[in-house]
Amino acid sequence: MKSLLKPSLNWLLVFVPSAVYLQTREESLQTWTFIAACLAVIPLAGWMGRATEHLAERTSEGIGGLLNATFGNAAELIIAFMAMRQGLTDIVKASLTGSIIGNVLLVLGAALFFGGMKNKEQVFNAVGARMQSTLMTIAAVGLVAPAAFHHSVDPGSFKNEVPLSLIISIILLLTYLMGLWFSLRTHKHLFSGHGHSTEDNVIGERRHVGPGVWPMSVSIIVLVVATGLVAWISEILVHTVEHAGHAMGMNSVFIGVVVVAIIGNAAEHSTAVLMALKNRMDLSLGIAIGSSIQVALFVAPVLVILSHFFAPTPLDLVFTLPEVIAVVLAIAVSSQISGDGRSNWLEGALLLAVYAVLGVVFYYLPEGAASH
Repeated sequence: MKSLLKPSLNWLLVFVPSAVYLQTREESLQTWTFIAACLAVIPLAGWMGRATEHLAERTSEGIGGLLNATFGNAAELIIAFMAMRQGLTDIVKASLTGSIIGNVLLVLGAALFFGGMKNKEQVFNAVGARMQSTLMTIAAVGLVAPAAFHHSVDPGSFKNEVPLSLIISIILLLTYLMGLWFSLRTHKHLFSGHGHSTEDNVIGERRHVGPGVWPMSVSIIVLVVATGLVAWISEILVHTVEHAGHAMGMNSVFIGVVVVAIIGNAAEHSTAVLMALKNRMDLSLGIAIGSSIQVALFVAPVLVILSHFFAPTPLDLVFTLPEVIAVVLAIAVSSQISGDGRSNWLEGALLLAVYAVLGVVFYYLPEGAASH
């Protein structure tokens, strides 16, 4: 429990009561309320990631990556659900694409960069990484197809986009379940971290009995409390996001792709980099790429299905052309880099450079381009 006292971003927790207080004040403070809510989500997502990391310490690399990716995406799923309930579909869809490109470019790039700065060259299971890249490619097909349909038919057929998106969502969910069965049951050896050296495997064995690992009950309690607070703060964030965006000169796509996605993925950012610094690249890749897979094959389909019950209008999977291009480019670049089973700091820097280029494009994207 001494880790609780180590220097961290826990001081940002002061923004939790600040956001709650500011949202009760006049509307002129909405921008400050949005900023406070954004800063409050970061440490809460970090606590979710920390608790999940301790749960992962008791599992294999594959299950550990799955746990980190799942609870790391919980914050974003909550934020997107709250936005969906208020009818902010552009921001919801932008946050989904932003999370995908953010995980495979920003999170993975940071992990490869900082891990490579500490370790000259790092190795991981190339077969498992290629399989995850294949799943990401399938996910891209599911996200690109509705946009292709939208731009290929006459406006009279747009009414079919909602049922089309629902059917594709079900297919994506089934694909995700098959991917889970593959990685956790039939071919789990591909995700067990065999890409490490002998020394790394010894370290991997020691982590199961490390004295600093939290008890299971503590990890679960922290997860539950942090998740509840994230839900509360997310509702405040979503309520002020449009006003704050316009006040700060940001279009809705940039808010979703960059701002909301980075905030929602704060847990993955810290955990993936930490695992890379520990030379546990299989787990780091499992978090970064696995999170993108979950967003595309699980979070997005679930939101589409839930929108039929909780949103003013059903959500579809028709993304804007810039979003589609960004997702395809991000998946292609990350697949190229992660396919050989070895990484270094330069490859991480290249991924970060691609993310920066896409971020600049989305920032200068006219507001009108956010609609299809």
